[in-house]
Amino acid sequence: MDRLAGKTAIVTGANAGIGEATAELFAREGATVVLVARRADKLAEVAARIEAEGGTAFALPADVTVVDDCRNVCDETVKRFGRLDVLVNNAGIVDRHTPTIRVTDELWDTVIAVNLTGTFNCCREFLLRAHDGQAASIVNVSSIAGVYGNGGAAYSASKYGVIGLTKNIAIQYAGTGIRCNAVCPGPTPTELNLPEKLEHFDREFMGICARHTDMSVGESDVLDQAEAILFLAGDAARCVTGQVLVVDRGMCL
Repeated sequence: MDRLAGKTAIVTGANAGIGEATAELFAREGATVVLVARRADKLAEVAARIEAEGGTAFALPADVTVVDDCRNVCDETVKRFGRLDVLVNNAGIVDRHTPTIRVTDELWDTVIAVNLTGTFNCCREFLLRAHDGQAASIVNVSSIAGVYGNGGAAYSASKYGVIGLTKNIAIQYAGTGIRCNAVCPGPTPTELNLPEKLEHFDREFMGICARHTDMSVGESDVLDQAEAILFLAGDAARCVTGQVLVVDRGMCL
């Protein structure tokens, strides 16, 4: 307990899935959690649950693809809580395992805008407000698709880009106390991949990808991903930066 005591953490995509589990875990570990996502009603539910359990949470609806929203999130966090310690870039969308030749311009632009540009927007605004010499941690949620390419074309490209951005920031800030790492979840049950939504995924390409992975190991849980994020966010990982942590039960070994 108290692995994040006294710290303020921004978690994007905090209204469901991995982001929700991360926000709740952070609060249990003593962090003040700023919950960011587009759906205000869902954010309010998560914030209320955290506070009912004795934690501190502030719901702040925002769209990570809008620069002014990202700027406002960081400014409001500093205004209300006086500090920025942790940023978890979890907001993201899927592309239904769509292969290259079936990716439309609209799908490509939308996935890149949310998954990669949204992550960049939040990182930039966070870093502009981080103080020199301050210990701070950015944890970007990529995917096994960002390591192995076993997702749709737009999704894989966006998550590869997140890893590249992560390493670039880590190089820029090495030795300053500001760290940047990435967690790459394997299949994890969330709102993005409920059975009814999987029905609309590209079955042919899913089958091709499945031939290169060991599906028998089973899925991870959102808490497995949250625990990995917590490790990288906290002081136990103070010497860890620029690293990519795959959390997939060994599915892609």
